[in-house]
Amino acid sequence: MSVKKELLVRPIEHGTVIDHINAGQALNVIRIIGIAGSMGSVVSIAMNVASKEMGLKDIVKIEGRELDSKQLDKISLISPDATINIIRNYDVISKYNVELPEEIIGIVRCNNPDCITNSDEPVASSFTVTKKPVILRCKYCDHIISEEIAEQLI
Repeated sequence: MSVKKELLVRPIEHGTVIDHINAGQALNVIRIIGIAGSMGSVVSIAMNVASKEMGLKDIVKIEGRELDSKQLDKISLISPDATINIIRNYDVISKYNVELPEEIIGIVRCNNPDCITNSDEPVASSFTVTKKPVILRCKYCDHIISEEIAEQLI
């Protein structure tokens, strides 16, 4: 029996495709990127797409936009195996994996209410990052964040 493959989402001329997003995280990626309803770019979201490597994955395509390093760091925290594809004239001109940094500063909120980063002191949050699974340890209070990291992103 032959299975016919169909293109689920139209190709983009210029922009970014974020592939291999952990299933169920596409809407968090959209929030990280700061996509607003009136931004004027075409945004395509595919959720729970079959994947040989992952079982299920999400995909986000953004027409006319590239991501900055802070956005890539945030995406790596919630989906460390994500790939970024830069598209020009409908062709992939660059493809790379996001890189999970060893340390993150000022992009995740410590959810320990007693942490100095949650006081009136002008101190940016700082975490060391452990990979596989992703675990964040606050450098100030040693509080660990390992679940629902997306909810703590600043």
